Amino acid sequence: MGIYHFFAIGIILFSIGLIGFILRNNVIIILMSVELMLNAVNLLFVAFSRYLYANPDGQIYVFIIMTVAAAEVAVGLAIIVALYRRFATLDVSKINQLKG
Repeated sequence: MGIYHFFAIGIILFSIGLIGFILRNNVIIILMSVELMLNAVNLLFVAFSRYLYANPDGQIYVFIIMTVAAAEVAVGLAIIVALYRRFATLDVSKINQLKG
């Protein structure tokens, strides 16, 4: 497998995540779409690190992104639980009372 295969898979995964982020209204699906986009970027970082530069810089970025993604999931799930307790729904279009 060459770098073009990894690049194609990364672009496909990122596109699926972006489409899910834009078109869905469920907060959990949106959070999963963001995770899918982050994992697609991780795949591209590792592929470029391995094939183009042959140094571990891209893999170090992957660990940083994974740490940020784990923190994002923890905070995101806490916000989702708070929203569900307050509004009894996870539909983003129905939660319009957050406008301050």
